[in-house]
Amino acid sequence: MPINPYLMLNGNAREAIHFYEEAFQTEADSMQTYGEMPGDTSNIPVEAKALILHAKIEVDGTPIMISDVMPNSSFVQGDNINLTLVSNDADFITHAYETLKQNGNIEMELQETFWTKHFAKLTDQFGVQWQLSVE
Repeated sequence: MPINPYLMLNGNAREAIHFYEEAFQTEADSMQTYGEMPGDTSNIPVEAKALILHAKIEVDGTPIMISDVMPNSSFVQGDNINLTLVSNDADFITHAYETLKQNGNIEMELQETFWTKHFAKLTDQFGVQWQLSVE
């Protein structure tokens, strides 16, 4: 699987998605809000429920994923791009995680989420932000 860019935006992901749809003559093939997450969403602040949890557009064959950060989360424009590796191979993702976390900063340990049994988010020792996921 290719490595995809993941844009983390500060409450304006929906606007960015529409902008990129126009710029690249494409349409988002998926879009989900924080309020549409499965399970109990009572811990999601009301102001966050309409924000974009995950969206994906394709630009000339390359998937670009887009999300809003949660309100009051740290956000630094310019530092808001992650490289996202999605694979069918759980062992490959686990190995990548174990290697990338060395001297890095883990934001989310490799764990099961509602969309996959294996997901992690971290910054490696070179300051590159990664999301790792099993499809």
